[in-house]
Amino acid sequence: MSYIPHNIQRIKNDIKTLSRINNITVVAVTKTVSSYDILQSFAYGITNIGESKIQEAIPKFIQIGEHFKGIIKHFIGHIQSNKAKKIVEHFDLIQSVDSITIATLIDKYAKQYNKLQHCLIEVKMHNIESRAGISINYVRHLYQYCLLKLPNILIRGLMVIAPCNAINSDLRKCFRQVYIEYDKIKKFFLHSEFNILSMGMSSDYKIAIEEGATMLRLGSAIFGNNNKK
Repeated sequence: MSYIPHNIQRIKNDIKTLSRINNITVVAVTKTVSSYDILQSFAYGITNIGESKIQEAIPKFIQIGEHFKGIIKHFIGHIQSNKAKKIVEHFDLIQSVDSITIATLIDKYAKQYNKLQHCLIEVKMHNIESRAGISINYVRHLYQYCLLKLPNILIRGLMVIAPCNAINSDLRKCFRQVYIEYDKIKKFFLHSEFNILSMGMSSDYKIAIEEGATMLRLGSAIFGNNNKK
């Protein structure tokens, strides 16, 4: 018997047990995952997938083709300026907007494709300069800029990647701080479509659920560690 339906059911049970809200979206991270296993996850209720490299994602989308009908595609990786156009073309939700420069590019290409591009702002909760994300202190400024200046973008919420190798208390603190900022923006701007808090991956999703995540990004928790395209 396949482990994928078992893993998906276990995650659903964790959500039911730990969540403070009625519904949490599970985004299956399909980087390096075989087409067979991706299709199997669809059969067991996965309707959202996440990819982090455009050059790997597009061939996969072509190969699986019509089976992606009704599946929401999330871009969850760092956005390079020279690949922003392709990302806008192929993805429904971009989770990693972290600057006015990138947001402006996405707005430009969304206009070209005649689409309203749904996005999340990626929050950086560490001091590593090379890592993506915007400081939590500037999140509201970026959100307001997109709201007022970029009509082809709809900011749906926030995304965070917790610091690597952090202990549970630090993970909890990180997620809690991002939740507080998310809640402040939600209450201040009163936009019903600002309703996504994407935090929690395979190693820390249970803590993220407890701290208010509305979306999880799960790879090995669903597919294991040995998948290849």
